[in-house]
Amino acid sequence: MSGIIDAHQHVWSLERAEYRWLTPEAGVLYRDFEMAEVLPSFARAGVTGTVLVQSADNDDDTEHMFAVAETEPRVLGVVGYVPLHEPERAASRLEELRGRVRFCGIRNLIHDRPDPGWLRRDDVDEGLGILEAAGVPFDVVGVLPEHLEAVLEVSDRHPDLDLVLDHLNKPPIGAGDHEPWASLIAKVAENPRVHAKVSGLYSAVGDPADWSVETVRPMFDHALAVFGPDRLMYGGDWPVSLIAGGYDRVFDGIDELLSGLDPRERGAILAGTARRFYSLPDAPPETEGTTP
Repeated sequence: MSGIIDAHQHVWSLERAEYRWLTPEAGVLYRDFEMAEVLPSFARAGVTGTVLVQSADNDDDTEHMFAVAETEPRVLGVVGYVPLHEPERAASRLEELRGRVRFCGIRNLIHDRPDPGWLRRDDVDEGLGILEAAGVPFDVVGVLPEHLEAVLEVSDRHPDLDLVLDHLNKPPIGAGDHEPWASLIAKVAENPRVHAKVSGLYSAVGDPADWSVETVRPMFDHALAVFGPDRLMYGGDWPVSLIAGGYDRVFDGIDELLSGLDPRERGAILAGTARRFYSLPDAPPETEGTTP
């Protein structure tokens, strides 16, 4: 499959799963979101493949994503959930998920947990070791400097674990000071197994929609310098992107950020890195089976 791969997209159903963070206070996000709604934007942007990423720390959300994937050929991968803090149950569930062809990674909503050092807990560390032994990537949805500090420790403890920082660990877009984010993410990038998503890059100050290409550019340029294009991947972050202007506005902004890159570098960020990191197929899988 040629074209762009969106490495970070969500779907959710308020009837199919519990989303503890998703309350009426979430505004425009407090409703069901199905694939059909984003497909016109995919067509406009040239997105031909996508990765569904978990939105809740439960099995129901993961099962919903797989059900959607069965009916939508553009879904090339699913990043699901296992309870890393319950290693025995995580190992059992992971074994089941690895038998599904679209399964490509695990994520836990660490940013919603009151303990910013949750990844450093002994039980969670054991769960991460299970992912490492199985060769399963882990999405780190961090938003604080403490989350990047935890990634540094995880990298030391699990040198064979592939990690990807969702949304560049939410850099301080719109703030005058880029530290400690800039220094910490550079340190994290010293581990060649850590990747990052150029996604969810909204204003960290005030209204999330109050961003521009120029306010995002310093963070993107820094990420490009420390990771290189072969460890960065594009993500549209739909439908969360609705709070920042919608899919088309976000994609156009990232497209402008990439305009100065050569075709190979641009191709890596828009498809190649995600395909390699998540071991995505070249074409939509037709039947369930063992992941290739």
